[in-house]
Amino acid sequence: MENNRLILITNPGSSSRKYALYKGTDEICSLHFEFEGKGIICTLKKADGSKKVLKQPFKELTSTVANIERILTDEGYLGGMAKLDAILARVACPGEYFTQDHIVDEEYLKALDKARKRAPLHVPVVAGEIEHLTKSFKGTPILAISDSSFHADRPDLMKYYAFDTDLADKADVKRFGYHGLSVGSIVNYMKSVDILPEKLIVCHLGSGSSVTAVFGGKSLDTSMGYTPLEGLMMATRCGNIDPAAALRVKHYLKYEADESIEKYLNKEAGLLGVSGQTDDMREILRLRDEGDKKGVFAHAMFVYRVQSTIGQMAASLGGVDAIVFTATIGERSDEIRRTVTQKLSYLGFALDEAKNVGDFTERHTNIAADGSKPVWVIRTDESEEMIRRAGMLLDGLE
Repeated sequence: MENNRLILITNPGSSSRKYALYKGTDEICSLHFEFEGKGIICTLKKADGSKKVLKQPFKELTSTVANIERILTDEGYLGGMAKLDAILARVACPGEYFTQDHIVDEEYLKALDKARKRAPLHVPVVAGEIEHLTKSFKGTPILAISDSSFHADRPDLMKYYAFDTDLADKADVKRFGYHGLSVGSIVNYMKSVDILPEKLIVCHLGSGSSVTAVFGGKSLDTSMGYTPLEGLMMATRCGNIDPAAALRVKHYLKYEADESIEKYLNKEAGLLGVSGQTDDMREILRLRDEGDKKGVFAHAMFVYRVQSTIGQMAASLGGVDAIVFTATIGERSDEIRRTVTQKLSYLGFALDEAKNVGDFTERHTNIAADGSKPVWVIRTDESEEMIRRAGMLLDGLE
């Protein structure tokens, strides 16, 4: 990747918009748009860590795209000779087509439009963002970076569901897997510092959570499936559920549309649904410590689901040499790392309690006790991975 390319990365959420501007592989600023009262505020974070709040006149998050160039120009990041070389958008979308990175063109936009109907909760926000970007930044290459690409070459055994494989191919329904950018970031970083083992388990624990088995630097198995709903219990997603149980909940709640039960299982379940109060792990731990029964149960269920999935991935690998904790909860919560690891002695893992606590200044830290296999805490960097992958596409354009 050329060190002088200006790259804008977009990360749209349902209630916020995040952008980061890079020069080569160095972040030079980021913008975070969110609602405050009846309006929208923008927080600009500079390379030195300082922040500046910019009040904006628009009322809708969809208006951010049309104003990004103006804001970056007003703040001195664009204008004159400083022009964007490319825009990158992270895409988590079911379908074989979306397991690869693409330069956004008419074909891609048509495929994305069709995908809205297949995944009405996961696709529309990023699809709308990409469509707005094509209008606001005419002539600037827009690259859709797949969050499933890292998992695309897994064996068929790990990708198919247990029904007619011909039907699966025709309907385009497989376990595509997600969090590939995060796991790819971890694997490439471990390679660069020469700590990547043959058999690795990566626990991406955050608002969305997954566990991935990595063999020889490549994805072998992962907990997320057709959509990011499958797998672990998450902040607001239920994770694995018997489809018959989901249909029973749908009928009990008198939902008519399939989208309603899908929304319930994605937005009102998980930590939020079980605790009845919050989807924030910090608050769950506070409730647990206060003796709140639902808080205790939500924490215990989250930990159990992670532990059992680690066991599944160890079975897929035929053993495990090291474990990585990453993402918001994995990197920040010493308590979750401690409780998850408590039952992993059968795999050869034990924590050093002193090493497990505190803020880690290094990107990677081994918190394992003496005699244990490595237990790494590694800071993931999805943007870095997106830029690395985009470089190959952009080099092909030149």
